[in-house]
Amino acid sequence: AAAFPKGCYPSEEEGLKTFRCSNAQLTEVPRDIPNDTNKLYLDSNRIPFLPRDAFRDLPLLLELDLSHNAIASVESGAFRGLAEHLYFLDLSSNRLVSVSKDAFSNLKAKVNLSNNPWLCDCRLQELIRTVDLAAGSSGGIVCHSSTQEEHVGKAFLQVIANTDFCNVYKKTTDIAMLVTMFGWFAMVISYLVYYVRQNQEDARRHLEYLKSLPSKQRRSEESSTISTVV
Repeated sequence: AAAFPKGCYPSEEEGLKTFRCSNAQLTEVPRDIPNDTNKLYLDSNRIPFLPRDAFRDLPLLLELDLSHNAIASVESGAFRGLAEHLYFLDLSSNRLVSVSKDAFSNLKAKVNLSNNPWLCDCRLQELIRTVDLAAGSSGGIVCHSSTQEEHVGKAFLQVIANTDFCNVYKKTTDIAMLVTMFGWFAMVISYLVYYVRQNQEDARRHLEYLKSLPSKQRRSEESSTISTVV
């Protein structure tokens, strides 16, 4: 037991091997957790982020409680190795603002993401579509900040009922492209108009010059112009 981090202890609850590290003042995920752990409690600590492969040596983990920490970032691959068995993951009451959907790829677990200072944007929309939210937790995913000011303070699921953040971004990109294309098109048209007008002006000047010549010289000039054109 001496090998366990201070404040952590193993126990058996309802026939499941449990490892509790609640309120142990941890600043990282401990490395020496027993491999046969089924339920892991790391709640109420000061863990700031979850690195890649943080739980890779826990193939039998069913429940993981990381609530009430200071987690602000989750690296892609943090939950690698947990896809098969994990059925509940609690990340509530942390400092998550934005997380890539890749961090949760292949996870089948019910996930609690409530009570975090979320930025409501396309990235969060993609994340919510990827994870399986724990029952009753969706109302706690509230916009702390947003790409659109009027959504602040509202539940994200309520907001995306009327707003598609990913399409808004796409539309903005499309509009920018259209404006650029229109700009180029306008330049080409104005150049053509200028070119045609310039040629018309030259032709008009030439005709005026021909008219101003004495009749004999004009005829020879005209015939030479005609022969040149032909």
